[in-house]
Amino acid sequence: MILDRFRIPGRAAVVTGAGRGIGAATAVALAQAGADVAICARTEDQLHAVAEQVEAAGRRALVVPADLSGPGAAEDLARRAAEAFGRLDVVVNNVGGALPRAFLDTGRKHLENAFQFNVGIAHDLTRAAVPYLIETGGGTVVNISSVMGRVAGRGYLAYGTAKAALAHYTRLAALDLAPRIRVNALAVGSVATSALDIVMTDDDLRTRMEQATPLKRIGDPEEVAAAVLFLASPAGGYVTGTVLDVDGGLDRPNLDLGLPDL
Repeated sequence: MILDRFRIPGRAAVVTGAGRGIGAATAVALAQAGADVAICARTEDQLHAVAEQVEAAGRRALVVPADLSGPGAAEDLARRAAEAFGRLDVVVNNVGGALPRAFLDTGRKHLENAFQFNVGIAHDLTRAAVPYLIETGGGTVVNISSVMGRVAGRGYLAYGTAKAALAHYTRLAALDLAPRIRVNALAVGSVATSALDIVMTDDDLRTRMEQATPLKRIGDPEEVAAAVLFLASPAGGYVTGTVLDVDGGLDRPNLDLGLPDL
């Protein structure tokens, strides 16, 4: 049956930024599809709540509270996941972000920090995971990029540049690691996570964003998780080096930050 291609029984996955939002929804989706999941974030309490949902799906959860920007942290995460589950098949690089800033308020350090947080950590974990992925006959990596990596909006210089880099990193890594490891990414639009708390609690802001989105609504984390599952499962077995848009149809930012001309 075609639906069986979306199942990943007996597999093991790592999901970063898994304490809430897209990362948490992805961890639970992978568990529901049959995978044991190592979940990593900086806030341990949030991870335990997600672990309960993973275990409720009948799978094992490994809670790894860590700041992955620290030396050796990504390598330790990959090792611990492989040791706990006896294998590693799926890596989801969900850590990322950067605060909006006006152009003249964006210094080199802001660019460097955005690149390290959105690309450097993803590379560290992917590189550390490769030997374990190969041991199981190959595996898959899914990077969470953003629509801001391909559209232009004022205030998103550091964030958008870093996410664009992550998207192209995905294409390059896919070629480097083919044919045994598939590498893909999602370019995510506006999704109802904690990053949009101010929007989701303001009727005017939310309505403006919804009206500027072709599908006329904000996305749900589970919709992103479903796309991750497609790319991570045999259903996406002939897909690599692809950046899949999960953005409600956006071709421009759906919220103007109101930054004036210089």
